[in-house]
Amino acid sequence: MTEYKLSKLTELRLEVAKGKEVFVSLHSGSAEIFGAELSLGQRARLSGGAAAVFTWEGATLEVEGEPDVAYVAEDTPMVAYVNAHHVIDNLRSEARARAPASDAPAQGPRVVVAGPADAGKSTLCRMLLNWAVRAGGQPTYVDLDVGQGTVTAPGCLAATPVETPIDVEEGYPVQVPLVFYYGHVTPSDAPELYQYLVDRVAGVLDRRAEASPEVAAAGMVVNTLGWVEGLGYELLLHVVRAVKADVLVVMEQDRLYNQLKSALGGEEGSMGRPLQVVKLPKSGGIVARSPQARKDARVARAREYFYGPTGALQPHAQTVAAEQLRLFRIGGGFRAPSSALPLGASSKADPLKVSPVAVGPELTHSLLAVSHAAAPDQLLASNVAGFVLVTGVDAARGTVTYLAPCGGPLPGRYLLVGSLKAFLD
Repeated sequence: MTEYKLSKLTELRLEVAKGKEVFVSLHSGSAEIFGAELSLGQRARLSGGAAAVFTWEGATLEVEGEPDVAYVAEDTPMVAYVNAHHVIDNLRSEARARAPASDAPAQGPRVVVAGPADAGKSTLCRMLLNWAVRAGGQPTYVDLDVGQGTVTAPGCLAATPVETPIDVEEGYPVQVPLVFYYGHVTPSDAPELYQYLVDRVAGVLDRRAEASPEVAAAGMVVNTLGWVEGLGYELLLHVVRAVKADVLVVMEQDRLYNQLKSALGGEEGSMGRPLQVVKLPKSGGIVARSPQARKDARVARAREYFYGPTGALQPHAQTVAAEQLRLFRIGGGFRAPSSALPLGASSKADPLKVSPVAVGPELTHSLLAVSHAAAPDQLLASNVAGFVLVTGVDAARGTVTYLAPCGGPLPGRYLLVGSLKAFLD
């Protein structure tokens, strides 16, 4: 066990390799992780990633285990981050104050966090949400980064209400998430489908806000892709406009900040005022990840879905006749590149077409989404109930073995197939 004494406005930065565990406890003073307060004596478990324990007034911390990296940093951007929170929270207070005087729910701030990969977007989102909850709010978290999957499995666009501080170990609440299955790890695989699902998520959240003054006033925090060039930039613009952002926070990159300010400055947000574009610095504790590290993180998220954050859950393996499964894919068919088409011609393939998928050995290790759709023609617009992982296909016997979070029949008749694979062995 190692003891660290932190002076005010400093943070202990820790990096823990995959497969290792480190426990941090607060011995004296006050401290927080991702904006969530640590209680005296509380042991917070860290595994396979980076975290920073910050103190405003000073603290003594004890670390059990052997982190790969551990150091105290004074060059922290937390003051800038909490100042952004105060601006956003003032907008929430303004919305709550307006609510009694209006027949319609008063909309609170919708905050979009943008920036390149490994700029600290997810970390900032978590801090803004935790600070909002500690201030009495219950904002909605919207994760549009399909390559990451902070709410549920990767390959999804998801939203969930945040009513209590986000647990360091358990992560985001998943009791009533709204989840749409995109099925790929990058929007370049199916950009039209990605845009369609962004619009679906925004539409559902609009209706939810219209029905509840509390939900509307609390607003939302939206995490976005780390792809900010070319098509990625165009998709980011689509996201900002679809959710009707009031505050756009840009992490780290001056070029992106000026591009977005020029393109979106003056556009009206959900609160009926011009969009505010704000640039915040990147934390020195953010660790750049390699492509393999990103792939490993996706597999870890899929494993966590079935086995839980600590591996304590027991998923259920089931073998069924292949003919019992109704599998479909959205888009994904071949489309010739524009350079291969005659001058002025465009591809006729429908990127949103729903097509049946035959069961075959290539489905092994595929992550399938169980849809709430009552019929195949509703698959495109329907959210999903959960996921199963195909662990084996026996063509000779005509059977499929899959892993599900629990036993019993699936909550839906139709399953969506994407390109996501998860090797959990």
